[in-house]
Amino acid sequence: MQHELQGIQAFVKIAEIGCFTRASHFLHISQPALTRRIKKLEENLGTTLFERTTRNIRLTAVGREFLPKAKNLIDFYESSILSIKEMATHQSGVITLSCLPTAAFYFLPSAIRDFNNLYPNIRIRILEHSASDCLEAVLNGDADFGINMINITHPNIDFSPLVNEPFVLACRRDHPLAQKPLVTWEDLAGLRLIGVRRSSGNRSLIDQALEGGTFKPDWFYEVRHLSTSLGMVEAGLGVAVVPNLAMPMDEHPVLVSRPLVEPVIRRTLGLVQRRETGLSPAAEKFRERLSQLWSQETHNPWIGQFTT
Repeated sequence: MQHELQGIQAFVKIAEIGCFTRASHFLHISQPALTRRIKKLEENLGTTLFERTTRNIRLTAVGREFLPKAKNLIDFYESSILSIKEMATHQSGVITLSCLPTAAFYFLPSAIRDFNNLYPNIRIRILEHSASDCLEAVLNGDADFGINMINITHPNIDFSPLVNEPFVLACRRDHPLAQKPLVTWEDLAGLRLIGVRRSSGNRSLIDQALEGGTFKPDWFYEVRHLSTSLGMVEAGLGVAVVPNLAMPMDEHPVLVSRPLVEPVIRRTLGLVQRRETGLSPAAEKFRERLSQLWSQETHNPWIGQFTT
């Protein structure tokens, strides 16, 4: 393919200049090399493109017909390469990311800020989805890639883990359980528990982990969003079980979290992408940036430190 393109470029330049010698100088190759390119192109096409005499050269009828097509081909190639180079330098483009609301609210803002400082002309669309909807958006091509839970799977999706975080208890600072360094699930008996709805991926993970155990959570309130459950905790309506990332990153005046043990229940979040489908240069760069930034979240003492 590269040799054919070089032959077409040589053909166009000779036709424009009308001289092999000057065309070879322009293309920075020797005249014999230029002649070989034209000969190879003519062999591939099965016809001659130039009529050569001792004094000049001129296009054959086929050459005259081929010339505008060859120019269009060169123009298309050069414009395509320029466009790809612009994308490869990440100067422009649009990235669509589907992710869980937890990641969208608590982690992505800082990641996007750092990314846009480096590449200010790349726009990012965030689709806040449930775990199942996130998977569907990636499968359908509505999103370039996503941030989802490992237990929501599909054979056409590749999963790259980013973080393995525990579920924690969220309560008010004045709640008795806030005084304990560790809270067991049995400690939640008799309390008004705030949890996400049954169809949630987080709820399914908790229910499966506690299945067969002695403690069965009695969810007094069920909500759709984790942020709603934290607001209800802050209002004193009960305590909530949330993923660690759902907790405010900075110290909150009212809310605190405590590790939940016996058992420790974790969720693994990661990047999901359609199998055998490449990303645009801009999306690939953002994906790499997310991996780097998330791996640097070492300031959080609960990520990766508790075992089941």
